[in-house]
Amino acid sequence: MEVHDRRTGPHGELVLRGDGEHFEIISNGVFLMDTRAGASERLLVRAALDRLARPADVLIGGLGVGFSLAEAVRSPYTRGVTVVEREPAVIGWHAGPLRPYSEGALDDPRVRVECADLLTWLRAPGEPYDAICLDIDNGPEWTVSEGNAALYGPEGLDLLAGRLRPGGVLAVWSAAAVTVFEDRLRERFAGVSAHPVEVARGEPDVVYLASIRAA
Repeated sequence: MEVHDRRTGPHGELVLRGDGEHFEIISNGVFLMDTRAGASERLLVRAALDRLARPADVLIGGLGVGFSLAEAVRSPYTRGVTVVEREPAVIGWHAGPLRPYSEGALDDPRVRVECADLLTWLRAPGEPYDAICLDIDNGPEWTVSEGNAALYGPEGLDLLAGRLRPGGVLAVWSAAAVTVFEDRLRERFAGVSAHPVEVARGEPDVVYLASIRAA
């Protein structure tokens, strides 16, 4: 493994390391994500926009290695994209080593990047979205940063629902199926569905979709 960059940020240490032709992001010594696959991260956005099937303003929670953002920019339904990413280092890496994976999408005039904690950002007044695609930490059950768990709890889901237009779609990435979280979605949303994506090792990733009832 080759360390390409090591930063101390507002939430601890972040490391970008290379493994052959691929990159990995490590947060405080814990693996977060890599560039090896990306099928579930792309599905996160594609499934939400396909369910809407109309021009959409999209909020992406978590820039990561950029697969979700690239999918949003590629979609014929995307009108505009706001990305909220709390780590300045991650944003900076997309001007360098990670640029091929986000496909230069940060340069698209429809894309706006906010360097902020998503939960804090959602608590402030702001515009509504047609789709919110959430890929923060490792999903609802296993969070590297303790504060991220609140995003998947009652307060976080209420804040996310409050930023969706009528008929809007929430998509949530998870490293595994989480029945308790799916039940929580069903209490607040309509049309909840789970979409497993096979991975090379371990349990399938899961993309959860949920809709706000149309007015």
